[in-house]
Amino acid sequence: MELKIKAVSPKIGREIPVPHFATAGAAAMDLRACVDEPVTLAPGQRTLVPTGIAIALPDAEHVALVFARSGLGIKKGVCLSNGVGVIDSDYRGEIGVGLVNLSDETYTVQPGDRIAQLMVVPVVQPTVVLAEELDETDRGSGGFGSTGR
Repeated sequence: MELKIKAVSPKIGREIPVPHFATAGAAAMDLRACVDEPVTLAPGQRTLVPTGIAIALPDAEHVALVFARSGLGIKKGVCLSNGVGVIDSDYRGEIGVGLVNLSDETYTVQPGDRIAQLMVVPVVQPTVVLAEELDETDRGSGGFGSTGR
């Protein structure tokens, strides 16, 4: 599969590397902050950070997902403000990363910092069928915490 990446900022490929897989076993590519100056997030604050890139997925059978970087979330408390970003196959605008500072300390994003991960995965668009009944399972309608502690 080919993923076309368009630099919407002249910094991409010069000051900021084009997204790539860092290792042979990497499932996602790092997205970096494409900003002219540092962006400071106070505790509890949210902001949208541009990445300087747009992508073209080949078809509706693929989606790009934006995930938090685990180190940034665990060590600094900075996560995605929307949990997971979904980039549909027909979107061609710049990818922006919504960040939120969940810690009690100020955090500063520096230009070029790795702020999120981009993963491309297959999509199944099922035919939706309205049903009066659903198949029974052992679990049934048991919800949160119903399968254990």
